[in-house]
Amino acid sequence: MVDAGQAARVRAHLEAARQLYNAILSEGQKRLRCLRADPAWQHARALPPSQRSERAAAFAAVLKAHGFTEAGLHQAVKGLRVGWIAEHIEAVLAQTLATRAYRALNRVCLGQARRVRFKSRGRGFSSIENKRNDTGLRFVLQSPEEGNGGQLLWNGDQLPARIDWQDEVAVHGLRHRIKYARLVQRAASSPRAAGADAFGNRYVVQLALEGTPHHKLKHAMGQGVIGGDLGPSTLALVPRQGEASVQVFCAELLPDGCGLRRLQRQMERQRRAGNPEHYEEQGRIKPQGSRKRHWKQSHRYQVTRRRKASRERKLAAHRKSLHGRLVHQVCAQGSTIIIEKISYKAWQRQYGKSVGLRAPGMFVDRLRRTVASTGGILVEVPTRTTALSQWCHGCGRKVKKPLSQRWHHCACGVGPVQRDLYSAFLAAYLDPADPIPSCAQYQAYWEGAEVRLGAAHERLIQRAKERQDLPRSLGITRARARLPESPEEPLQESAVVLWQARLKAWDEPLDPPPL
Repeated sequence: MVDAGQAARVRAHLEAARQLYNAILSEGQKRLRCLRADPAWQHARALPPSQRSERAAAFAAVLKAHGFTEAGLHQAVKGLRVGWIAEHIEAVLAQTLATRAYRALNRVCLGQARRVRFKSRGRGFSSIENKRNDTGLRFVLQSPEEGNGGQLLWNGDQLPARIDWQDEVAVHGLRHRIKYARLVQRAASSPRAAGADAFGNRYVVQLALEGTPHHKLKHAMGQGVIGGDLGPSTLALVPRQGEASVQVFCAELLPDGCGLRRLQRQMERQRRAGNPEHYEEQGRIKPQGSRKRHWKQSHRYQVTRRRKASRERKLAAHRKSLHGRLVHQVCAQGSTIIIEKISYKAWQRQYGKSVGLRAPGMFVDRLRRTVASTGGILVEVPTRTTALSQWCHGCGRKVKKPLSQRWHHCACGVGPVQRDLYSAFLAAYLDPADPIPSCAQYQAYWEGAEVRLGAAHERLIQRAKERQDLPRSLGITRARARLPESPEEPLQESAVVLWQARLKAWDEPLDPPPL
């Protein structure tokens, strides 16, 4: 909890950190441009990859010559941390900012990113961390005799922390040595929210601790190998021992799309009313070229934007909770998980709406961390060499299937079987050391696995008959998922026959009246 004075000082510290970070990025960009213009850099790039030692030595020499290293930016930040910025940011915090800037610039240097992003004043700077816990930004935990509380110390301020001692995860973590602390600024729903300051921000301290994470007893760890096939909206799991399953990924996540679009339209109307000079008569935004627009934000616009951000924040929290529950369900079935290595950026271009809602890449990252912390292993096999969705273990052929073909049915007698389940089965019995499928490694397991895959598909059909919303990628059409007709009501065939009989009776001529 922070009072009004402490919140104002923390905002001033973060503003100083933002300006210092932007200055380091600007200095790093200058060094990167000089680095790329140096002929020695072009010579190092021209060396063949086979000469690994010579190539690494050439790159290291030119990087050191231009000061484009982490140590070089640490040296440069000493000249930037002057004046009033030095009163807010200590030397150790400045070094962490320099490291953060170097990582962003290095991604551009390696071709992994196009540009770096400077932090604007409106966007703000939401987090800052230290390198150790004995100076500057540090967290101090009281002993049980003193009150069993905690405080974040920074520039003379003592920010008391609220600790839930009933949480076994927090109790387990605070028993270990604190390596460093991180202060995070999060947006609340409004300035009147609990724990928020006058600008609608909450402050959270995150601690990096020694030791291993806490493992709850209710989260059991399985033993065995699991094959998985993750799609933009589905997840198929086939363990070597146990029942197979295919489910909708994050099925409980139901966003209020109409409400979000309504808030977006309201924000656009408010932005247009406050900035009429940026719009044409037809309602389109005027082209400005390279000039930067300055948008005015009314008080009502900021309120609407906070309402929209609050809905998206709740949706993200719900998605994170569903990811965690699903990760523990997967880990309870086995300790070795084999999936295909997928480009989630390509999925964003092709399935943007579904990927943006369910975030499969974030799920895989969390699964990787959880499996590693519990002693398991997550194996990601390349899709080009394995091609599990195109391969048949019966005849050993690879036949390219369109995405609309959701069933695997080969002329050799394998199938029909649901495509995602079949890919997960192939992944379950794949050798991680040699991820190239062969016919011999699947023949001994297919007879028992075919029954399990069929049972999983029958459960899927049952859910469809119960009117559960299923994506089309599961291969179940609406006609096959209809509920059985009620015996009290006329059948569909009898209704059609009755309708045809009425049409026939209408076309027949009437009998003449009797004399």
